[in-house]
Amino acid sequence: MHTPSSPVQEAFKDVMAHVATPVAVVTSMDGGLPFGTTVSAFTSLSMTPPMVLVSLDRGSETLELITASKKFGLNVLGREQQGTALKFAKKGGVGKFHGVRWDVDHDLPRIVGAAGWIACHVEQFVEGGDHVVVLGNVVAAENNYSDPLTYHRRVFGTHSALEPA
Repeated sequence: MHTPSSPVQEAFKDVMAHVATPVAVVTSMDGGLPFGTTVSAFTSLSMTPPMVLVSLDRGSETLELITASKKFGLNVLGREQQGTALKFAKKGGVGKFHGVRWDVDHDLPRIVGAAGWIACHVEQFVEGGDHVVVLGNVVAAENNYSDPLTYHRRVFGTHSALEPA
């Protein structure tokens, strides 16, 4: 059953929609099969040691697999990967990878053509409302130097630098 949102929840959702966020697909493996889900709540956490954090819905199948395997991949999407972001935002397991080119890197699904790749071992799970924040130690990273896919005002886009003042 859907619970009605409070005025604070609605205002908070509106404020957050006006914050540009990067878009990534968090991945995991289960018996040799790839799984993944789109996220916009991830960021670097530490440089010494290198760490990231990612926030996943408690009901996420990918979170369940990460909890079991204690590792995850972070595929930072590029500006041409809006279709990939939408595909992985839907519910439903392994079928999300149908038609998506991917390889195995550090025993994790790595989406070909992503703007960046980060492989992590889980350091800690932190409960947070209806989500779980996963803290990951970075074991591998690669930048492909392409423009990032971003999400702002409920639409996809990319970042462009301002002209110098």
